[in-house]
Amino acid sequence: MKSALSLDGHAEMRNSAPLSGLTWAPLLWIASAAFAVEVPFFFFHGTPSGHDVEFHLYSWLEVLSQWKQGIVYPRWAALAHFGYGEPRFVFYPPASWILGAILSAILPVTIVADIFIWMALTAAGVSMFFLARRWLRPRDAIFAAVLYAANPYHIVIVYWRSAFAELLASWLVPLLLLLLLKAADKGCREIVPLGLLFAASWLINAPAAVMIHYSAALLAVVLAWKRRSGMVLVICGAAIVLGAALAAFYLFPAIYEQRWVDIAEAVSAGVRPQDNFLFIHTADAEHDVFNRVISWTAVAEIAVTTIAAWGTRKWGKQYRVIWHALGVWAFASAILMLPISSVLWRALPKLEFMQFPWRWMLCLGVPFVLLITIGVARWPLRIAAYVPLICVVGLVWHHYQPPWWDTPADLREMRDNVTSGKGYEGTDEYAPIGADPSATDREARRVTVEGSAHAAIHVFEWQAERKIFSAEMSASDNVVLRLFNYPAWRVEVNGQVVRVGTREETGQMLVPVQAGKNHVELSFRRTWDRTAGGIVSFLAILVVIFIFLVRYDKVLRLQ
Repeated sequence: MKSALSLDGHAEMRNSAPLSGLTWAPLLWIASAAFAVEVPFFFFHGTPSGHDVEFHLYSWLEVLSQWKQGIVYPRWAALAHFGYGEPRFVFYPPASWILGAILSAILPVTIVADIFIWMALTAAGVSMFFLARRWLRPRDAIFAAVLYAANPYHIVIVYWRSAFAELLASWLVPLLLLLLLKAADKGCREIVPLGLLFAASWLINAPAAVMIHYSAALLAVVLAWKRRSGMVLVICGAAIVLGAALAAFYLFPAIYEQRWVDIAEAVSAGVRPQDNFLFIHTADAEHDVFNRVISWTAVAEIAVTTIAAWGTRKWGKQYRVIWHALGVWAFASAILMLPISSVLWRALPKLEFMQFPWRWMLCLGVPFVLLITIGVARWPLRIAAYVPLICVVGLVWHHYQPPWWDTPADLREMRDNVTSGKGYEGTDEYAPIGADPSATDREARRVTVEGSAHAAIHVFEWQAERKIFSAEMSASDNVVLRLFNYPAWRVEVNGQVVRVGTREETGQMLVPVQAGKNHVELSFRRTWDRTAGGIVSFLAILVVIFIFLVRYDKVLRLQ
């Protein structure tokens, strides 16, 4: 492949058309590739029922139900744990459940996940197109975009994992490299775009955000080394701070309120890094079966990436910047999937909360695609590099673990569980401290008396973040609510704020009431951490707007 790359990181094919943006032809190819990934859906008459499918679909349906109650930004998942609730939306980033809820509002529940997947894969391909177009002709950039959209790890996410938020975050990874290269060229002008990317990563998927931030640090070091300048490190650091400030309305509560839930369950046995390195053996046979699926897929992708990198090792001096960046990134991603990196998983801040080392395939996908596309000029060889990977996916499909499927009836049942108020299974790490979902009674009434007092109870309102009832008591006692206790709940009895208790066996809320008539109101209040986070995000948005206005004013003056 004849090409030229300038020393500052820009690339342009000889005799190629000028750099152009996205047009209908590339978009059609990318959208078609995303659709092709989903073709098996039609043969199996359903949606793949991966590990996280119920978590996401129930979250989308719950958010939609709360929107109908007038709750713009939900915090409390009222139907989790079959009606006892959990603060799921405090901790899980909002972008995926907002998008999922919007789709659920306008589409049948039977195709919502399919459309979400298609949109995520298409967005990933588009971002790769913009990155690849920095160096390549349109047709080669289209190949890179199609290959990235349909890369093996994305297929595993779609068919085995249903990790929709992580899949949605995949469009940020190519843009990370693109913006860092621009930052090395244009300096401080890229702080805001990079900051927006870092903020988006936090708001889409926390594990992906961790990977993106560590990848940014690594790539910035490589670019600083090649450019013999530390400016890109300063820009990257400033952008990370800006991104965190923009996402503070989510990050502050998610960090502070961890003390109120059993967050350690996120890294319990089975979901710890040491249990999920490639080809690891555990006491859980079912866990190990999926580990074989992901391990063979990872090995195949690492092998092809290594061969492509070796084949391009003799690129001229003008290619050194991008070759080193891609090579170091790919090497780091591969090493972090192996047990040899266990010391890093223990030492690096928050890395263990990624849970699964093979998640680094999300980042490996960018070097994998670019090294093949730039280094292999002939189309038959490009196809020959991809076909074996699809064969590996097919082999693990049939030999180890075929995907499970949710039929349209299964999906409609999920919808009915939300609309009827029956609820769904919650998440262990989001259960409030002291709560034991396994000890609860799924048939319990919303309000019952703890002791022996007689009571006439009437429930007036039982919404997600507001509950009102009356209790006419024969004697003073506690009433037990079908609700896990959580510090954000404010409880008033006859207009006075009261201190509530927690039932030891289950973690349910206990409200003290007096003999006679008691009017009880509960509201899920805005805690100080949410207020502080909102203020920081608002100020960060003002900073971004100010920077854009200053730049726009300069452009007008130049004209």
